[in-house]
Amino acid sequence: MNYWLMKSEPEVFGIEDLRLRPAQTEPWDGVRNYQARNMMRDAMQIGDRVFFYHSNCAEPGIVGLMEIAKEGYPDPTAFDPEHIHFDPKSDPAKPTWMMVDVRYVATFARTISLKALKTYPELADMVLLRRGNRLSIMPISAAEWHFILGLAATKPPEI
Repeated sequence: MNYWLMKSEPEVFGIEDLRLRPAQTEPWDGVRNYQARNMMRDAMQIGDRVFFYHSNCAEPGIVGLMEIAKEGYPDPTAFDPEHIHFDPKSDPAKPTWMMVDVRYVATFARTISLKALKTYPELADMVLLRRGNRLSIMPISAAEWHFILGLAATKPPEI
């Protein structure tokens, strides 16, 4: 099993939106970064666990859990000229952009904020915390995954 972190702006699509979807499942479309695309295309597998991260908001952080429900497949929004994620260079015969389907698992009682994550030496090597990292999808090590799950079940640190 692999572990991931996927970011979304809660004003666009938040964890509550996923929870309310039919079958609590939704395509994760619109990713337009080659490195993130490659992870969805080549590495994500059904059942992989994912942290849902709210970004570009008052308190960025991990808000809950989801899982991969369908492995990578072509993102049809790239071919739709009416869609915000349209890519005129993308060819349906040889798709450039991929997506996966995600399924809601749980919402944490509190957000594990980016600010809090930065305080733990156990997470010093986490991709999310590297200077200049802007990826919307990133791998999480098993040790990081389990440490963060522990944080979700405990009282927040005083910051």
